[in-house]
Amino acid sequence: MRLSAVRFGADGLVPVVTQESRSGDVLMVAFANQDALERTLATGLAHYFSRSRGVLWQKGESSSHVQRMVEVRLDCDGDTVLYRVEQTGPACHTGTRTCFSTVIGRTGVRADGQSGGTVDGLTEEDPGAHVLSRLARTIALRATQRPEGSYTAELLSQGVGKASQKVGEEAVEVVVAANSEDDERLASEAADLLFHLMVLLQARGVPLDDVLRELEKRKK
Repeated sequence: MRLSAVRFGADGLVPVVTQESRSGDVLMVAFANQDALERTLATGLAHYFSRSRGVLWQKGESSSHVQRMVEVRLDCDGDTVLYRVEQTGPACHTGTRTCFSTVIGRTGVRADGQSGGTVDGLTEEDPGAHVLSRLARTIALRATQRPEGSYTAELLSQGVGKASQKVGEEAVEVVVAANSEDDERLASEAADLLFHLMVLLQARGVPLDDVLRELEKRKK
């Protein structure tokens, strides 16, 4: 993208809409100046400009919830930029996957996911509602919110070593089930293994999308 095509405002800023590339979810809206756009393109990580603090900032620099750039687009008028990213962990500072988690309806305002069998605002109708993606989001929320009584939060608090140990234990149980138990038991043990593997990925800070990209390479 040629930055000369960007129509910055009188304050030198342009609005940026940030979208998760895999799910299509709108994650946040912020602003960028020319320096932020240049750094985004140069580093492959989303950068913005804070109007309140008057400084350039990189998303996830302190929280590790970085946004890896897939594509930068410019709208037809040249005055709004779209970041298409791969989001690590929650995008919102409140710990939700998106800053747009509040629904305004005719009957009032509610948090997304308060009804209809949802978990932490993750709905079955979510356009990116692949079960592994939803699970990764929930695990990321557990990592930031650490709710009392959560097995996932407790496991994450014990670090990579404990998560690795659990993956090893679950892998052995999968092998045992595959060789001596029925299909239902094997499916259950395989689900446990996948879950603990995803907890380990979260503990290490490795995005699920990195794994999915590697799986894409194994189609041949």
